[in-house]
Amino acid sequence: MRASHWVFPSILLLAFGTTAFGQNAAPYLDPNLSPQARAADLISRMTLQEKVLQMQSGSPAIPRLGIPAYNWWGEALHGVANGHATAFPQAIGLGATFDTDLIHRVADVTSTEARAKFHEAQRNGVPARPGVMPTDIALTFWSPNINIFRDPRWGRGQETYGEDPFLSGQLGAAFVRGMQGDDPRYLKTVATPKHYAVHSGPETLRHGFDAKISDYDLNNTYLPAFRTAVTEGKAESVMCVYNSVDGVPGCASPDLLQKHLRDAWGFAGYVVSDCGAVGDIYQNHKYTKTMGAAAVAAVKAGTDITCGTEYETLPDEVKAGTISEAEINRALERLLVARIRLGMFDPADRVPYASIPISENDSAAHRKLALEAENKAIVLLKNKGILPFKASIKKIAVLGPSADDPGALLGNYNGISTRQVTPLEGIQHQFSDATVRYAVGASYTDSTPVPVSSAALSSADGKTPGVKAEYFDNPDFAGTPKLVRDEARIAFNQRSSDAAAQAVIRGEKYSIRWTGTFTPPVSGEYLLAARTHIWNRGGKIHMFIDGKDVGTNVTQGPSAIPGAQPVGMMASRNADAKLNLIGGHKYSIRVELQQNGPEGTTDLFWIAPKQAALREAADVAKQSDVAVVFVGLNSSLEGEENPWVKIPGFLGGDRTSIDLPEPQEKLIEAVVATGKPVVVVLTSGSALSVNFADKHAAAVLQAWYGGEETGTAVAQTLAGSNNPSGRLPVTFYKGLDQVPAFTDYAMKGRTYRYFKGEPLYRFGYGLSYSRFTYSGLKAVRNGADATVSATVKNASARDGDEVVQLYTSGTGEEIRSLKGFQRVHLKAGESREVSFTLKDVPQGRIGVSVGGGQPVGKTAHVKGSL
Repeated sequence: MRASHWVFPSILLLAFGTTAFGQNAAPYLDPNLSPQARAADLISRMTLQEKVLQMQSGSPAIPRLGIPAYNWWGEALHGVANGHATAFPQAIGLGATFDTDLIHRVADVTSTEARAKFHEAQRNGVPARPGVMPTDIALTFWSPNINIFRDPRWGRGQETYGEDPFLSGQLGAAFVRGMQGDDPRYLKTVATPKHYAVHSGPETLRHGFDAKISDYDLNNTYLPAFRTAVTEGKAESVMCVYNSVDGVPGCASPDLLQKHLRDAWGFAGYVVSDCGAVGDIYQNHKYTKTMGAAAVAAVKAGTDITCGTEYETLPDEVKAGTISEAEINRALERLLVARIRLGMFDPADRVPYASIPISENDSAAHRKLALEAENKAIVLLKNKGILPFKASIKKIAVLGPSADDPGALLGNYNGISTRQVTPLEGIQHQFSDATVRYAVGASYTDSTPVPVSSAALSSADGKTPGVKAEYFDNPDFAGTPKLVRDEARIAFNQRSSDAAAQAVIRGEKYSIRWTGTFTPPVSGEYLLAARTHIWNRGGKIHMFIDGKDVGTNVTQGPSAIPGAQPVGMMASRNADAKLNLIGGHKYSIRVELQQNGPEGTTDLFWIAPKQAALREAADVAKQSDVAVVFVGLNSSLEGEENPWVKIPGFLGGDRTSIDLPEPQEKLIEAVVATGKPVVVVLTSGSALSVNFADKHAAAVLQAWYGGEETGTAVAQTLAGSNNPSGRLPVTFYKGLDQVPAFTDYAMKGRTYRYFKGEPLYRFGYGLSYSRFTYSGLKAVRNGADATVSATVKNASARDGDEVVQLYTSGTGEEIRSLKGFQRVHLKAGESREVSFTLKDVPQGRIGVSVGGGQPVGKTAHVKGSL
């Protein structure tokens, strides 16, 4: 074993002064013993104080035992969520693929990149970052999110696989298996299904909300996906929720954590709290009278580790007799078993994943999988014959706020790959023989800007694309820059910056200057905003136009997770300026970032003059054969709790309207009014009530937050080299008047299983460039089980994928329920029999259907009964 290959054993050598795995080694160092025996031995050597500190997400080192520091917090919803990594479609897009094999492969690649990053950090001596912020060198990941997306207003619904418990369970289990690997002894990584249980907003209320539900809804909607992830996926970890369920905080609920999770499902892994959730038991739910009592309640119920520092109260509680040290040991043993099974105390040559090289991270092969995933995720919602584009289309207008926004491709909890392909870039490449013209047309909302397009930025003399970027290895622009180069945009992210930039900034205390020419496309008042997100006090952002300082801001103010210790200063600061600018005039621009600590990001945004931007978009459309309009949302509007978002239609991460924001709706109307055929592409993590687009556009596509290859996949779909095959994992309602109150967790009237109205687009719906037919339904009982089969035929001249869906009815309160799905590829004219097995089928007459969606309307299907 090379010491540089894995640092843990070398630390252990120092601790015990002998061969780490020799005759005199402590039992916990013996790889031949069971993980449980090794964990118990290690626990016996710890003090009570050491034990409880290991039960917090930022676990400190114990040098005398050779235990290094470790941060348990990693994220991996659609790729490793920090630093450079392959960025797959957001989870809701993965849900739209209805493809368990693909989800497994995505998770397998994600865990491969996680291992590559972890071992590279070990080889380079990069220490763990214990604390309460996520890290990109973890092996324990708080993913997947398999909550039920019961209400379209929930901002974090994008993180889920949709509204159906069966689909979520099957995809969640596939993800867990891909993350954890198939080695009988070692875990590749640990997957953590979350948030257990009964959690789907509102974000602004989550720390004290009490979700009241019936036993029927609990057992038939909110628990099944978790049960599948545990019993079939074999998840090694589960995260408990912020909210209460029927009066008991989720992280202190013996009913959820013991009765269901451990007793009924046989879960043997560890439970981690959502960040600050243990503190919420006391502070917001008022379930206990002290923080110590909250920690006791959590550990006794089965919450083994907290994201926070609340468990520091436990030694005093042991002394007071409210909890025993044996109960502490029980929780800690589960945690140490996981670390042992991850190979953290064994020589590298025993761990099958320790040799994964860093070259596996963000690789070309993984980019190819990201493209496959987005191609399968795109849902064709409407097509009046405009798609795929015919050869006669020679002039294409590309419009809308998300057409050239790299950040809009990613959703939340994301890494950033070497290259994000925007829709504009993808269309320019795919249709290289056509004239492609771009106009932004509108901002996301009246107060939500978009990145300044690379088309508006050029060199200082205005003759070549891109701006000059100068990188300094100090925060004061002192000396000469260590790196000078041209960059297409004014955009920077320390964690995902390339090797050349990292060699200069080295993670902290640096400065960057961008200089060039800014050419606004139309005349009027612009909001021009240089914005930064910085993790410590003291960072500065400056913006100069024609040499005048038009915006300077200094970061200030802490941000910390409730119940946790502040680990730094996190702030978003804006250098905003409202400027009257002349369209086509060339203005010199300079943006400067000074960062006096770690991390840091910078982006240049704008909101163009509203009416002038609309006119420009309409003019571009008039001069084209077809207009492709990219509209939707981004993760600054929908996402996790965000108290700063309080604008019409949005509140704290959630939505108060599911309509397309007014500026974007006006954009579609203006382009439709030109009389040119319009293709609307929706980029969002949730359903939008695009009633006007459905009625007037020639085609509508849902592209989600499609990851790094969004632009390539959308362009291939427009061209026809990708035959769209995604299916909606959520119901698209016509408006909020069709949906019960957001705070009502009863399932009546929600999702396709209980909604009796007419939606805009149904769960499971999606069109294709091929046509499929069904015949020969067979439904046969076999004791408690049943087999259902049918023949599906590609009755068209184009090869394509079909998502075959099995629904049953008459088994409970649901109108119908998805009970099986298979994605099949059929060549033109090819037929195939598809078979499903149903387990534990209730007695009595049960309706069954097999088809390309729910058995309603014109959807191709065959129906029968058991």
